[in-house]
Amino acid sequence: MVHFYPEVKVGYTRIVTISTDNLLRTNEFRDGEGAQWPFLSDPERVVQRDLDIQEYTDPTNDPMIPHTLVLEPALKIYKIYYGYWFWGRPSIAELWSDLREVTRRIRPDWDISAPEMRAAWERGERDRFFPYGKKFHEVWADQ
Repeated sequence: MVHFYPEVKVGYTRIVTISTDNLLRTNEFRDGEGAQWPFLSDPERVVQRDLDIQEYTDPTNDPMIPHTLVLEPALKIYKIYYGYWFWGRPSIAELWSDLREVTRRIRPDWDISAPEMRAAWERGERDRFFPYGKKFHEVWADQ
């Protein structure tokens, strides 16, 4: 993920990791990996309980079953990967494909080569093109 993150960032996508470790261990892990995205610490395992994702086969360490969620805007779930087994975790290619599809769904100007998009541009319908009728600084104010 560390090597994929610069590409994710260019695509205006965000990553968050949630750990059951305390804040110090969580930060040490993030820094040790060289990760540039937020890591959240949940030693009380609120997320684990709320989502019912306790790895019950390890009661000593009480970890979460690894999950990767691909979310659309408004935190709508697009896809969930269950990573208890290695092959249940998404590959970079799968994440790339998922993020392409989510972006295609939410961007009205996904295919600006379409004749109807060129016609809309020529009619001055700028709200169909990024930044969708907003000034550039207004787009980031919403983030």
